[in-house]
Amino acid sequence: MNKNQEELFILISGRSTRQGTSMNESKFSKEYLEETGVIQICPEDMTRLGLTAGDLVCIRSEQRSIEIPCVAAKEKELPSGLLFMAYGDWSSRLMGSDTHGTGMPNSKGTDVYLSKVCAIKKD
Repeated sequence: MNKNQEELFILISGRSTRQGTSMNESKFSKEYLEETGVIQICPEDMTRLGLTAGDLVCIRSEQRSIEIPCVAAKEKELPSGLLFMAYGDWSSRLMGSDTHGTGMPNSKGTDVYLSKVCAIKKD
């Protein structure tokens, strides 16, 4: 994937085990921030797009865009075309404000565009 080249994906935000358990300690704990500070991508999509774990990607929704590191989802856990983010500050930035009377904005099935920002050098 070339820098600034966008591809459409569907974003699913939700609870992850690590996010849920670390939230009980603190939303400022290392574990919580690590879990909520990445976007998970299907390994096949990462290969196809030339992404490696830690690469910085731009995720753009109708509301706004964020730059966040990517990681590969566990094998067969996420189908091609879907992205996953654990609930937290970063995923909330991509959600709309309309709650449709439920008190919680839509967090499932959000159309987003992904583009590569840069590769992160590893020591």
